[in-house]
Amino acid sequence: MKQNGSPVLSYPSMAENTSDKMTSREIIERLPYASPFLFVDEITAVDESSIVGHYTYHKDLDFYKGHFKNNPITPGVILTETMAQIGLVAYGIYMTKDDTIDKDKINIAMTSTAIDFFLPVMPSEKVTVRSYKEYFRFNKLKCRVEMYNQENKLVCRGTISGMIKSQQ
Repeated sequence: MKQNGSPVLSYPSMAENTSDKMTSREIIERLPYASPFLFVDEITAVDESSIVGHYTYHKDLDFYKGHFKNNPITPGVILTETMAQIGLVAYGIYMTKDDTIDKDKINIAMTSTAIDFFLPVMPSEKVTVRSYKEYFRFNKLKCRVEMYNQENKLVCRGTISGMIKSQQ
């Protein structure tokens, strides 16, 4: 089944993971972000080919005060950051779970993005990010990433790639 030109997939719950896999909480705890710049509420599915996560843009987030005056809309750069945090960084942490990378000293460098935007995201709206691995080698991860709104309509999509390594 396809929606907006993209496959709509069904994913197993993170709760179905076996003990040798990382939990949603373990992945989120290893992210190198903190409030107010953490844009990941939960990871609901992850495997060797994809990840699915969610975030709700709370209406009291500071950027809504000025983007735009009297008509708050989530900035595209924040949507891109959310896609990168879930679809690249959280996924990269999962993909390197068996490597020698020190998860407490992780360095992330985004190397490229190409995102197309289709719909705005309003305050208090929950989004779903789906990321599909294109390749992962030599600690470089490239993914096709899509964001959907609460109505399961495509908000934006594109490709994001980056490098994942331990700090020296």
